[in-house]
Amino acid sequence: ADLKYVRNNMREGEWGMGAKTEKKMVTEVFIEGARKGLKIGTNSIIPNILMAYVLISVLKISGLLDVLSRLLDPLMAVFTLPGAAATVILSAWMGTAGGVGVAVGLFTEGLLDAHDIMILTPAIFLLGAQIQYIGRVLNVAGVKSKHYLPLLAISIINAMFGMLVMRIFV
Repeated sequence: ADLKYVRNNMREGEWGMGAKTEKKMVTEVFIEGARKGLKIGTNSIIPNILMAYVLISVLKISGLLDVLSRLLDPLMAVFTLPGAAATVILSAWMGTAGGVGVAVGLFTEGLLDAHDIMILTPAIFLLGAQIQYIGRVLNVAGVKSKHYLPLLAISIINAMFGMLVMRIFV
């Protein structure tokens, strides 16, 4: 029954090579793309960056940022980064835009400099949104949960390697 439905729809031009396509002007395509980009920016990127600024402010005001920095200084020193940079990595693990937002927040506060951000950039994108992808991709694709830890570990190792490489070149 399903195959018959597909054949009928292909003949009618709804699917496949015979699909009816509407010719659009370049300006229409551009405007449509701009609208989609604006929607992504306002619904996804800006809220994440705003949340990151608030998080950094709360951590700094409460004194937790100083505590985290002191605790993680030895680990982050391997990458020639201050301990506060670990908050960027943790935020990036939850969402790329959040990681970028935390990096910008720490830069604005004077806790990171341009050198630190260059070292962190590969880690932000190699770790980007791992927590979200467990639910969105791995779970939906039917990947068994026993494989989650190795997949996450590979991302963490890649991020660490990326920071080490950047440390050499920067």
